[in-house]
Amino acid sequence: MFPPNISEMIPEGHMVRIVNEMINRVDRSILEAQYEGGGTSAYDPQMLLKVLIYAYTQRIFTSRQIAKALRENVNFMWLSGMNRPDFRTINRFRGKVMKAVINEVFYGIIDQLLEMGMIDLQSYFVDGTKIEANAHKYSFAWKKSTQTYKARLQEKVKTLLEQIDELEAEEEKEYGDRDLNEMGEGKEIDSEKLNEAMEKINQRLKNDTDNKDLQAAKKQIEKDFLPRMKKYEAYEEILGERNSFSKTDPDATFMRMKEDHMKNGQLKAGYNVQVGTQNQFILGYSLHQRPGDTLCLQEHLEKFYANMGIYPQDVIADAGYGSEENYAWMEKKGIDAYVKYNSFHYEKKRNYKKKRPYGAEAFVYQQGEDEYECPQGKKLRFEKEAIRRTESGYESKRRIYRCVDCSGCPVKGECTRGRGDRQISVGAELERYRRTASERLESEQGRRCRSKRPVDVEAVFGRLKQNWGFRRFTLRGLEKVSTEWRILSIAHNIAKVASA
Repeated sequence: MFPPNISEMIPEGHMVRIVNEMINRVDRSILEAQYEGGGTSAYDPQMLLKVLIYAYTQRIFTSRQIAKALRENVNFMWLSGMNRPDFRTINRFRGKVMKAVINEVFYGIIDQLLEMGMIDLQSYFVDGTKIEANAHKYSFAWKKSTQTYKARLQEKVKTLLEQIDELEAEEEKEYGDRDLNEMGEGKEIDSEKLNEAMEKINQRLKNDTDNKDLQAAKKQIEKDFLPRMKKYEAYEEILGERNSFSKTDPDATFMRMKEDHMKNGQLKAGYNVQVGTQNQFILGYSLHQRPGDTLCLQEHLEKFYANMGIYPQDVIADAGYGSEENYAWMEKKGIDAYVKYNSFHYEKKRNYKKKRPYGAEAFVYQQGEDEYECPQGKKLRFEKEAIRRTESGYESKRRIYRCVDCSGCPVKGECTRGRGDRQISVGAELERYRRTASERLESEQGRRCRSKRPVDVEAVFGRLKQNWGFRRFTLRGLEKVSTEWRILSIAHNIAKVASA
C-alpha cells in the first residue's frame, strides 16, 4: 500500500489550514524583496513565515523547538512541504528578514479581517501589559547609581590632578598657566579631558622619565580612571531619559511585573506592551521602555494612524490613560475618548462626598468674584497661576486659591494638614475634560464600552500570557522584541479567526 497523503490527515478548518490560507493571501513580493540580487533563500520565505506563525499559535516560541516540530509534527510537515530548516535558519529569518516586513504582514492580515467583516475600526480598546525581557534579573544598571559613582570618580580624578599640579609647580612656571593647572578646573571632567591629561603627562615624562609620581598617575588614569569614566558615559548614553536598563538587554527597563511570585515587589527587566483591540482581535500595538501607560497613548495611536491612515473613532481605556494631555490630544484629533480618570469610580459612589467633606470639589465657586467658598463659609481668593509640565513637555495651567484666614476654624485639622491657610489648585481645562469624559462614560454607549473593555482587550492578554504562556521574550533588543510581538499578534488574530 502507498503511504497516506499528509493532507488527508489534517481535517478541514484546522488551525494549520487557516494559517496557510491567510498567509497565502499576503503579498509574497514583500518577503522576496528582502533577498539581495532578486534571488531567493534556500527555503521559501512564505513557508518560513507560515511555520513561524503556526508555531506561535501552538505555544512554540524558540527556534530549536520549532525545528524539532518540523521533524516530528505532521501539521508542521504539511505546512512546510516536508522542508526541515534548522534552528539557525529559523532564528535568522525571524530576527532579520521579518524585522523588515512584519509590519506589512500584520496589516495585511488586518485588511483581511476588514474584508471578512470581523472588525470595523470604530471602537478601539487600549490597554498595556508588561512582558519580561530575555535578560538576567540581576543585570541592572541604575541612573542614580551611575551618577553617584561618576561624581565620586570625578572627585578622585580632580584630587589626583591637583596633586600633579602641586608636584609640577616649578614646571608650570616654565610652561605658563595654560597646562596641567587647568586640568582639575573648568568644565566637567570626562573621558575626553582624561585623555588630554594623559597626553600632557606623557609629554612631561619624556623630559622626566624617572618621575615616579607622574608614572603612578599615568597608570592610575590609564588602568582605572579612564575605563571607568568611559563605562559611566556609555551607561548614561544608554539610559537617556530612563532610570534603569539591563546589561544583558540594554533596551529593556526594570519594571514591576504583576507576576510577582515572591510578593516582594521585585523589579524585572521588561517592556511595556501597548495593545489596541476590537472584538478580541489585535488592531494595533507598540512597545515602550517606560513603565507607565499614560505617556504611551499618543505614540501608540500615532503609530496606528501611520499604518492605517485614520484614527479610531472611539478610544476606550482605563484610568491609567486619563490625563489632561491625553484628553486634549484626542480632542484635537477628533477622537471620542471613553477614557476614565483616576477618581471616576469614587465619584460615582453614594458616600463619596461624605468621605470627603472638605475635598476641593466641596468648595463652591463664585464666578463674579473669582473666588471659592469653603463648607465653613470662608473665602478662598485667587493668589497666582502656576504652569505644570509633563515629562513630554505638555503645559497645563493651574489657578491657586488661598483662604483669607483659617485661624480659629473648628475643622482646620480635617480640612488641611498644612500649618498655613488652606489652598486649592484648580485646572479649568482638566475639569472640563473630566466632565466631558464622565458624560460620555455615563451614556448608553459609554456603559456598553465600559462593560466590554475587560472582555475585549484583557481577554487578549489572558490568552497570550495565561493560555499560551508567553510571559517572556525569546529575543533581545527593542527592534527584535517588537518583531516577536508582531508575530505573536498575527498568530493570535489567525487563531481567533480559526475559532470564530
